Amino acid sequence: MEKIASAFAFLLKPLLYPLSLLYGLIVWLRNRVYDKGIYNSIEFSVPVISVGNLSAGGTGKTPHIEYLVRLLQYQFKVATMSRGYRRKTSGFLLADDSATAETIGDEPMQFYRNFSEAYVTVCADRMAGIPELLHLRPDTDVVLLDDAYQHRSVKPGLNILIMDFAKPFYKDYILPFGRLREGRSGYKRADVIIVSKCPEQLSKDERESIMTQINPLPKQQVFFTSIGYRGFYDFFSGQAVTLSPNVHLVLVSGIARPEPLLDYLRTQAQQVHLLRYPDHHYFTASDLDEMQDTVRGWAVEDKAIVVSEKDAVRLALHQKVIEGWGVKVYVLPIQVNFLDNAGLFNKTVLDYIQKEQEENYGN
Repeated sequence: MEKIASAFAFLLKPLLYPLSLLYGLIVWLRNRVYDKGIYNSIEFSVPVISVGNLSAGGTGKTPHIEYLVRLLQYQFKVATMSRGYRRKTSGFLLADDSATAETIGDEPMQFYRNFSEAYVTVCADRMAGIPELLHLRPDTDVVLLDDAYQHRSVKPGLNILIMDFAKPFYKDYILPFGRLREGRSGYKRADVIIVSKCPEQLSKDERESIMTQINPLPKQQVFFTSIGYRGFYDFFSGQAVTLSPNVHLVLVSGIARPEPLLDYLRTQAQQVHLLRYPDHHYFTASDLDEMQDTVRGWAVEDKAIVVSEKDAVRLALHQKVIEGWGVKVYVLPIQVNFLDNAGLFNKTVLDYIQKEQEENYGN
């Protein structure tokens, strides 16, 4: 059945090209009216850093936002602002202890769990959301905009573009024929370009080849990062856990690209079985039955369910049900590691904030 679906999709894809041309024209015209100043991009007195991408889907924005929060949280009062994708609320919300993945979205909920001192907010309209944030929390020092690269109504002071190593924008096409939200030339708005999810042993020649194909402008800096893991913890207690050598794992994944996580888990466990769901998927009763049946039906003694942090905040909506299974559930957080020049990246971010504060407040 999967082969038939793949063959059908292959035959259908050329028919999508005219739609891509039309969509690309609309996006190009929209960008031009901003570039020409016909529509204004609003700048704010507080430093604003945007982290986004040209393509749809998982390039690794969330761990890069978390990297920035960890870098800044002890020097500045940090706020994050996300759209809150697939949340069941609308408008501006400032996360508090009543927040769930349903009310603010899974990624913002992950930020809220991990960074108790940060202001975590959601608002689809960033131009309206930032003033609301500053009104409620005037001590905010810096705002991190999550997935706002195409949100041209706000002009960030530092624009960070994330590109997936495996799916570079310079080889991609505009939706729906490809995965790009706008034309390849959109990369020129970035101040910093990060090539994410790189192999840890990416050679100098491979980096230079990527740099040549990106063709960065003189103003742009390019960095390379890989995905790393910070250690398992118990889904129910939050306590750190160590896997036994004989463990068998059921990976429950509702993220865009679970392959790197799956590959890592295969180095940590005897066997790994993948239950794959769509990105940002909210688990249903039938999904829970599938998880329970899978792990209970596996005829091995040492077994557990494992999820990413993003999946964990959605799975937490069913925590009481899962507790009744008597099954071990582990969470594996991810982080980004710079292949080199982390110090230069950190300095670029800190220098920008310092410059903005000096200009705006005379400090």
